[in-house]
Amino acid sequence: MTDVLAIPPEALGRGTRIAVRVVPDMPALTLAFAEALLAEYRAAKAAGRGTVVFIIPVGPVGQYDVLARLCAEQDVSLADLLMIGMDEYLTPAGDRIPETDPLSFRGHMRRHMTALMPAGRAPRIVFPDPHALDEIPRLIARHGGVDVAFGGVGIAGHIAFNEPPEPGEIVDVEAFAQRPTRVQRLTRETRTINSVTATRGAIDLIPEYAVTVGMQEILGARKLRLFLNRIWQTAIVRKMLHGPVTPTVPASYAQRHPDCALVVTEEVTRMPGATLA
Repeated sequence: MTDVLAIPPEALGRGTRIAVRVVPDMPALTLAFAEALLAEYRAAKAAGRGTVVFIIPVGPVGQYDVLARLCAEQDVSLADLLMIGMDEYLTPAGDRIPETDPLSFRGHMRRHMTALMPAGRAPRIVFPDPHALDEIPRLIARHGGVDVAFGGVGIAGHIAFNEPPEPGEIVDVEAFAQRPTRVQRLTRETRTINSVTATRGAIDLIPEYAVTVGMQEILGARKLRLFLNRIWQTAIVRKMLHGPVTPTVPASYAQRHPDCALVVTEEVTRMPGATLA
């Protein structure tokens, strides 16, 4: 079997049906993400959609501020857009953390999206609720499906907080693809890397549980658009594109999607390797 970690940058995506676009850096990716959000909204409206439905991540960050600016510059209203937030952290009691918590994804979207747009022109944003898990599937069904699922990819391959099985846990490939919106315990890998990016390494500040939109909802979207910007994604990008489709790398299910595209920064394409700083 070919060592997927040895695939050179220029070969990423080759032989797959996933289109791979490389941009120079994070500002370029942020702009590409914002432009994709706006372009897909316009395309769905042009195709006759009354309410456009996106599943959206908070990470990467920065694109929603740019999207709000683009809408102001181009006089675009997003009143017909329903954004379904992928996930939210939970308190030890099982409730969503308050929007005032710096880690709250709901709070982030309020500050960086709806608060930046005039009343009546901002999108509606809904996040999964651990006490009403059927709300997201019902919303999706009511509006005729998800037009585009946007997302990032975690260090162990999660999309949203659809985590890989724990070591020794056996999960059927097809059953994993059908996992619905649910409460999910976060893996050690996720809590560790999120502490690096969000709490200066304070793992204790990263909640142990989250509520997440499921693989079922994400893979059921008409389009899948993924954005990777972290240097620690050099290995997972190769596994998701060129490794087997497996629950141990949830993002590998993107290989099955009929319309998936990936945008990565140049540093994500670099070869994985060992070094002592």
